[in-house]
Formats: sequence, structure tokens, C-alpha cells
Amino acid sequence: MTSTPGWAVPTAGTTHPPSEPGSRIRRFTTAERWVHRTTAWLVLVCVATAACLYVPQLAQLVGRRHLVVTVHEWSGILTFVPLLAGLVSRALRADLSRLNRFGPHDRQWLRAALRRDRAPGSRPAGKFNAGQKLYAAWIAGGLLVMLGTGLLMWFTGLAPLVWRTGATFVHDWLALAVGIVLAGHMAKALADPEARRGMRTGSVERLWARTEHPLWREPEK
Repeated sequence: MTSTPGWAVPTAGTTHPPSEPGSRIRRFTTAERWVHRTTAWLVLVCVATAACLYVPQLAQLVGRRHLVVTVHEWSGILTFVPLLAGLVSRALRADLSRLNRFGPHDRQWLRAALRRDRAPGSRPAGKFNAGQKLYAAWIAGGLLVMLGTGLLMWFTGLAPLVWRTGATFVHDWLALAVGIVLAGHMAKALADPEARRGMRTGSVERLWARTEHPLWREPEK
């Protein structure tokens, strides 16, 4: 494997020197961070209100079912609004293109992940690794299906009863799957403070970037 100029791919036994002051590089723009943050809150509201609608203990604790239903419906409708608004950002469009591209190094990353191989250089990645790309594709598709089935359940005149019954089945079970995948995504984020810092502040340590994403080119200044 060859590395991108400017990044040194770690080798076995290599110890990294401590990071120097000012060694941070830009990873996400303000627009990208706000799109991620706003979408995340809308999805979390969807998940929380869904739990209040389907878990009897929570339903009794919260009450006001009509209000909970209304909040659930509108947070679901608005989920894609931040992304659509954010498309005016060139950086966001570029990152969406990166997420939509799957190359040989991504297959190598997945094989190493399945083997639980954490050896230096075994998981080559560009700005986004293969796991992040698969998560982005899965959650985008899942939320689109949730939106479509939710609209069929909300506007009962849109389709016959048999369609609405099927939509309810798909919506309910997919909601459970989305909740589980989101929990996994949050667990991975909690395990990587620098990745979280990158989404929160927009910048990451150069050392972290060349270790975790050795094929990512350093942004031009």
C-alpha cells in the first residue's frame, strides 16, 4: 500500500512523537457540523418519542400521547431539511461524494475490521473509513424508508389499508434497527474522543489524522 504524500503510515513498533501546539488540521466546516448536529437532534427526538409511543412504561410516564405523536411526526418530516439546506456548502457536497465512493482500500479496511486486526497500516482509510461509509449509506436509506412509511401511516388517504398495514410493520421494525445502529454509532464516537472533537470543533490532531486516515490528503490552507 502506498501512502498519500504528507502522511506517514505507521509501521509495527512505531511510537508517535507527542503532538506539537498548532498541529491541528481542519476536518469539517461550520456548515457540515451544523448539518450533523441538527440532524442528530432531530433523529434523537424521533427515537425518543417513538420509545414513548411503543414502550408502555414510558407512555404512562410521559402521557400527552397526542403531543408526543405530533412531535414525532414533525421531527421525522424535518430530518432531511438540514441536509438539503446544507447542500449549498461545497465542502458538504465534497464529503458526500467521498462517502459515496468505495475503493480497494475500503475492502481492505473491512477485511481487517472483520478479523479485528488493529495492526498499524492494516486499515487504510481516506477522510472516511469503510465503516463510516457503510453507516452513512445504511442510515440514509433507513431514514428515507422511515419517512415514506411514516407518511403512509400519517396520511391514511394516500394508500389502501393493506399498504398501510405493511408500512406500519416495516416502520416499526426498521425503527428498532435504526435505534440499535444509532446506539452502535454513538458507542464508536464515545470510544474516539478526537473524532468527537473533530465534529465539535471542526479540527483534529494531525497525528490522529495520519494514524486513523492515512490516505486523507491534508486540506489546503
